[in-house]
Amino acid sequence: MSNRNLLAAEVLVTAEVPAWEERAIVDAFRDLDVAARTRMVPIRRGAEQLQWLVLATLPLQALLSGLGSAAAQDVTQSLKRLVGRVLGAKRATARVAQVLVLQDVATRLQVVLEADLPAEAYQELITLDLSAFGQGPVHYDRHRGEWRSELDEWQQQCRAEGAPPA
Repeated sequence: MSNRNLLAAEVLVTAEVPAWEERAIVDAFRDLDVAARTRMVPIRRGAEQLQWLVLATLPLQALLSGLGSAAAQDVTQSLKRLVGRVLGAKRATARVAQVLVLQDVATRLQVVLEADLPAEAYQELITLDLSAFGQGPVHYDRHRGEWRSELDEWQQQCRAEGAPPA
């Protein structure tokens, strides 16, 4: 990508991520025109309970819109490379349910990028309208072939049944 108008991102990295992997993650963000400032977060609970390895807070819709204007194949490869960098850090840790979480700075909506997402997931992500989601996390459902928020769906179901969401 072009690196001309960089978006700013605050990237929280768990203590298990080695310094060389942290640098590689910053470089992968730069490939997406994101200036990532990292901060190490100590683990306060066991790694098996950890919900994310890297949490990046940034203007998410602006990132996705910018990515959408780039060549789709380049974007897909850059996003896969970013997730691959995080996966490199994951190999040294215990089982982690969520690899990379992108969080919108304004709405705090979270998008979870898991390991081995298909190319179509990344292609759909760059055209995703985040305003369609009320709550996250938003994740890619491989069986449905779409990005979805189970919390939004649950709340819609509760409203349809006339029951107040808990």
